[in-house]
Parts: sequence; C-alpha cells; structure tokens
Amino acid sequence: MRMEPRTFKFTYRPPAWLRNGHSNTIYSYLRRRRVELPAAEAVWLAAEPGVELCLEVNWQPRPAPGLLLVHGLEGHSNVGYMRGLAAKAWERGWHALRLNVRGCGISEERCRSLYHSGLSQDVDRAIQWAGSQSRITTLAACGYSMGGNMLLRYLGQQGERAGCVAAVAVSPSLDLAASADRLHLKRNWLYERRFLRSLKRRVERKARAYPEIYRLPPLDEICSIRDFDERITAPHMGFSGADEYYFRASAARVADGIRVPTLILHAEDDPFIVITQESRQRLEANPAIRFIAFDHGGHCGFMQPGREREDAYWAENRVMEFAATFI
Repeated sequence: MRMEPRTFKFTYRPPAWLRNGHSNTIYSYLRRRRVELPAAEAVWLAAEPGVELCLEVNWQPRPAPGLLLVHGLEGHSNVGYMRGLAAKAWERGWHALRLNVRGCGISEERCRSLYHSGLSQDVDRAIQWAGSQSRITTLAACGYSMGGNMLLRYLGQQGERAGCVAAVAVSPSLDLAASADRLHLKRNWLYERRFLRSLKRRVERKARAYPEIYRLPPLDEICSIRDFDERITAPHMGFSGADEYYFRASAARVADGIRVPTLILHAEDDPFIVITQESRQRLEANPAIRFIAFDHGGHCGFMQPGREREDAYWAENRVMEFAATFI
C-alpha cells in the first residue's frame, strides 16, 4: 500500500555554520563535487515554431522508471544539482532525464524565444515525450527554484491528467512577485547582480541572432529583476507587464489543482524565495501536497556535510526517497 504525502516527516539539522541562509546557499553552489554519469543522449523536442527543447537522457539498458529534472533560473542540464540527482537516479536503476528549458544550455542554439518562469508547457512537452517511450515504465519529476514553479504549475493545470506519478519541488519560486521584491533587497545584491548579468548577456545574444524580434532598451538602465521582467520578459513573452507576468506565471495560483503526490521543500531562511501566507494555506489544504518549511536550508541548499549514511546533499536524497515510494 502506497504512502500518502502527508505521512512523510523529514528532519533537517545542518551544522551551526550552515544555519544561515546565505552560507547554505553559497556553500551548496561553490562546493566541489565529482559526479560520474555515462554519456547522455540528446533528444530534441519541438515545442513551437522556432523553439526546440533538449532533453539529455541517461538510459538504462532495459525498461525502468524515469526521473525528469527541471533546472532553475539561468541554469541548464549540467549544473551540479541536475547532474547529482541524475547520478542518484542512474545508480538506483532509473532512467535520468535532464530538461534544458527553452533557450537554456544547449537548447539556446535552436531557440529564438526567451524563457520565463511560467513555461509549464515545456515541462508538459517533456513529460508527453517520456510517456511515449516504452522504455520508461513510470515517471517522477523534480524541479528546483524556477523549475519547481514550472513543474508545480504544470501539475496544477493538469490535475488528474498529469503524466507523472510523483513530484518534488525544491525551493520553488511559486510566488513570483513577492520573491522578485525580496531579491531586490540590499542584502541580496550579490544574487540579483549575478542573475541580471547573466540574463542581460543572454538577451544580447538573442538580439544579435534575431534583430528583427529583439529591440532592446539600454540594458544598463535595468537594475532589478522586476525591471528586467517589466522591460524585457513581459513585452517579448506576451504579457502587459511584470505584474501580469508574475500573476499568471506563479504556480501558487493553481496549486489547489494538484492531484499527483507532491513534496515541496522550502527554507524559511531562503534569501530571496518567499511563500506567502495565503499560498501556504492553499498548499496545506491540498491533501496531495506535503509542504515542509524548515528553519534553515537557504536557497536550493539544504546541505548536511558529515552524515555517515549518505552524502552531503540532503535535499537530493529526500527527492529520491519520496520518488521511490511512488515510482
């Protein structure tokens, strides 16, 4: 008999020096790790005219479950948590599917479009493809940060029609407006600066490749993520402005439609991801969702070095534990 999501009770106790959102976030990003994976097959999926997605798939030699992974803002299929989780899935005997959201990683070379946090249709396309593969007997999915929002939005929109049997979202940005405002606080200058620099470089590349599509304002005038979304994301992706984009793209708005067993991991000391009280009530009212907010963990961190029975990547191990129960 399969467990219900509400029965999962996890404990996260980092060492004292990681009981700070910044230290946990930065340490998880900078910590060196060696991940060994076999060569992946690049699978190209047409999403819409001029837009292709790339799935990097590590196949098992026989039919097996699969784990689909979706990265965060300015990420790609080969960032540390994507490779780390793929390796854990592979070692367990599962197929590992790492999605490059449109325009990210190697998908950039075959995509004239920008991306944004609400592109649940990219997740849908990947899950539809996985469902068509006889080698994949059943599928679970996991998204980090932006990828967590995209995955949760897909689940809320699809309800009982969702093409996966379980899902996990780690530090999901499911309240986009509140999180964009938190990111602009002075204490988060380093994070916002890093995201903006990368996003500006990306849109500059797009403008050089597709000058007929992208006519950019002076990018040095854009000093916040909200301003970038107001002046770049919204007009190029069909929104009237940042406010409409944040409202329509936030997964919190459709979370009550989720029917697949879903685990959401959030840290109260996340430097810039906010989950509002209204959203918490919505998550906690849905019996398909196990929402756990820990005191510590940072953003996509949840590091716990020194554990004897598993590696330092606590959240990755909980993803595997939850998915394995339903897959």
